Amino acid sequence: MKTFNIPDFYRSRIITPIKEFRRKNDKLKRDYAPTLLDFGPVQFLIARHFGFCYGVENAIDIAYKAIAENPDKRIFLLSEMIHNPDVNRDLLDRGVQFIMDTKGNPLIPWEALTPEDIVIVPAFGTTVENQQKLTELGINAYVYDTTCPFVEKVWNRAAQIGEKNYTIIVHGKPNHEETRATFSHSKENAPTVVVENMAQAERLAEYMKGTLPTTQFFQDFQGQYSNGFDPEKDLQRIGVVNQTTMLASDTQGIADFLKNVMIKHYSLRPEQVEDRFANTRDTLCYATNDNQDATYALLTHEADLVIVAGGYNSSNTTHLVELCEQKFPTYFIESVNKILDKQLIRHFNLHSKEEIVTENYLPRHTPARIMLTCGASCPDAVVEGILTRLLSYFEGTKDIAEVMEQF
Repeated sequence: MKTFNIPDFYRSRIITPIKEFRRKNDKLKRDYAPTLLDFGPVQFLIARHFGFCYGVENAIDIAYKAIAENPDKRIFLLSEMIHNPDVNRDLLDRGVQFIMDTKGNPLIPWEALTPEDIVIVPAFGTTVENQQKLTELGINAYVYDTTCPFVEKVWNRAAQIGEKNYTIIVHGKPNHEETRATFSHSKENAPTVVVENMAQAERLAEYMKGTLPTTQFFQDFQGQYSNGFDPEKDLQRIGVVNQTTMLASDTQGIADFLKNVMIKHYSLRPEQVEDRFANTRDTLCYATNDNQDATYALLTHEADLVIVAGGYNSSNTTHLVELCEQKFPTYFIESVNKILDKQLIRHFNLHSKEEIVTENYLPRHTPARIMLTCGASCPDAVVEGILTRLLSYFEGTKDIAEVMEQF
């Protein structure tokens, strides 16, 4: 597997060796059991898979390479490279400027750019329209293109089935950078519509069956369909691809549902299914799947609470939080700085979309058991900081070096 040049300050003396130990002893990734760190009064259960994925490491490698190779040039990112505040803050501190925010709103006008400037494409990829703007400005957007290979795989698959006259259904968050990029590339080859969840998929099914007037479609899916989309014609043959950071089970559930709608509506025999519904199972991201499967395995154990680290706008991280909070008190934090003391923690509430402070989050009994995981864009160093801060609140714990001897 390709190795990347990742700055040492993103690595961890605790978390990185554990991940490498598990990788060497489970090369086929069949063991999803969490790692237990027993410090006596407190135990940590750490998910088998979490943290920087291939796409994120690739993006970080390219971004820091761009900085090193262009000391005398202005360097821009189209938007946040990944959804992690620590990584983006460090890039800003090194002089990198963001052209747009995460919603695509301009921060720097396009006309302020020159052909001498360096522009880095984020890991989410970018739209065809943005690529064309850069080309018109004389800037080669492919020199430092950090688009995740698995996002490009989705684009390529959408193009392939689009060429076979399937309409593309994109399961994703309509305003997310990756979904906007996937939608932009997909509509170049085929009619395309975005569905955010099963409720929207069920609504789409009514138009597939012709039970709702087509005029209503344009209101229900406003801003989520390609120009010239014709519900009567364009929903007769479909294929489903996804924003790679969505819950794999949700994407598969939507795909299976829409396939069954096709089978029933057209009375299809098994050998006829692909006449109406394209097979796109291979577009699900391995890292998203691994992290989610590791979280499911983590949750089969018992604990007093779960800490999930990552950017609040990170889609893959929020899905891990959704899974964890179904079973345990779960605290979603960006970094160790959100742990105010042993009594108070500031964390993000997914439902109210704001930070809140919770008191007495740590159990008073011992041994306390805490689960730890994080999103695909979260550095190991962040997880280490959280672990050591929590560890400091318990008396009589074993030395870290002693516990780490097993790795």
